[in-house]
Parts: sequence; structure tokens; C-alpha cells
Amino acid sequence: MHRLAERVLRPLATPGAPGAWYRGFRVMALDGSCLDVADEAANAEFFGYPAASRGQSAFPQARVLGLVECGTHAVVGASIAPYSHSEQALAAQLLPARLKPEMLVLADRNFYGFKLWQTACATGARLAWRVRSTLKLPVQQVLADGSYLSAVFDSADRARSAGQTVRVIDYTLEGSATQPQDSYRLVTNILDPDAAPALELAGLYHERWEIEGVFDELKTHLRANSTVLRSKTPALVQQELWGLLLAHFAIRQLMAQAAWARALDPDRLSFTHAVRVIKRKMPQAAAVPP
Repeated sequence: MHRLAERVLRPLATPGAPGAWYRGFRVMALDGSCLDVADEAANAEFFGYPAASRGQSAFPQARVLGLVECGTHAVVGASIAPYSHSEQALAAQLLPARLKPEMLVLADRNFYGFKLWQTACATGARLAWRVRSTLKLPVQQVLADGSYLSAVFDSADRARSAGQTVRVIDYTLEGSATQPQDSYRLVTNILDPDAAPALELAGLYHERWEIEGVFDELKTHLRANSTVLRSKTPALVQQELWGLLLAHFAIRQLMAQAAWARALDPDRLSFTHAVRVIKRKMPQAAAVPP
């Protein structure tokens, strides 16, 4: 199933497809999530339990990292690992093989690290990642759109002699339904403000939440009432997860094709409704003789 997923999972949006592109860049999002697996000795030993303030968590958990095409919700690459593996470590393995120069990748502040940033930049992809407010980003040059150039360094580079230039965008949300907790700070390797103005990137960053919808589709709507993966061994858990990712991709591909036939953004269609339609039609599919 893993080998099949490596062959099948890919971006779906053709150039200019509604909702999938920004100034010629394919908009992508990177994030991770955890899923409960059956509380069997083999699963517990392989995947491990998350920490709990009291006692022990009820189920072991598998960690899943996904790279998602925001416009279609298609998972184009994924990694599955024990709970103890960090999202940054999984991203370092996944991104070199999956990122392309045509992509603009959005990621939350838990992903930023100098080495991972360099790894992602080396693929030629454009990045717009949120970073923590504690990251020191001295102003080197203020740009016309209000962003500024700065430099990031490896924490081991105490002399700060081998930095990488980044463009920084600081902003806060206004007019939101809830009071924002803090300001946002993005770093990007798009250094020319004319190529991606600060206001546009700030608005685009919130497309990152599309990947939260993808994990909801996988964990809630696609699996129906099943809250725990049924497989009893680590190998079968991974097979089940890759199967879920493939099923999700197939559904999202059909949804994208249906939306684009009417010049619509696939976001306009309901994933839950699509799953119901497919379930109703599946018994009508005739078996193909060997």
C-alpha cells in the first residue's frame, strides 16, 4: 500500500484551476496529526503513548505528516511514524522528494528550524512559514510593502557567519470574531515584494487551515464512527493508514473533476456528501472478470 501511495499521490490542479494557485505558484500546506491505534502490545511497543498529566493515555498513537494541495485537499505526500518522532524530523525526510519549484508551501511555527528551512529551500520551492515571536530577526532593510529583509542562522553558528536572507512579514488580525491572541510573523524566501506583496502573503497564509480540514476528513468523515484504527499490529496499522490516504485521494480527485467541469473551486463541494454518493454507487459497480 505504501508503494502504491508513492506512485499515486500527486498534485491534481492543472495550471489556472480555481482556488489552487497564487501568482503562478501551486499553494501547498504542511502539517501533522495523530491517530489512535488499537491498544495492543505490539502497537504500544512500536508507536508509543502520548504523555498524560495523570496515568497513561488510553491508546497508542501513530503520527502522520501530510503535504497537501490546498486547492483540492489532495494529499500529495505523507509520512507515518511512531508518536515519538517529531514533525520536523518527518518533514526533513518527506520534503526533498516531494517539493517542486512550482510550489509555495505554507507551514505553522512548529516547523521552523534552520536546517529544515534550508532543506526545503534547496528544492527550489517558495516558502511562507510562521515563526515564533522569540526568533531574533533584526531589520536589515525595510521594503516598500512594509516587510523587511533579515537573516536566519543555525543555532550552532554562534558567530552568526553563515546566515540565510529571509523576508519578514509582521501583522495582526483586525475585525475577527474572536480577539487575536498575538501577532503573526511570517518568513519567506520570496525576497522581492513585487513578486508576492506582504498583504497578499498574510492573507494567503490562512489557506494553511485547509490542511486541518483534510485531517478532519480523514479522521472523522471517511472513517465514520470508527475512532480507533482497527489493526492489531504495526504493519497492518500502516497498511490501513495508507489505504485511508489512497481512498481520500480518490474521493478528492473525483470532487476536483466535478468542480472544474463547472469552473468551480473544489472547496464549494461537500466532502461528506461526496462520500455518501460514492457509497451509494459502489454496490452498482460490476465486477470485472479476470
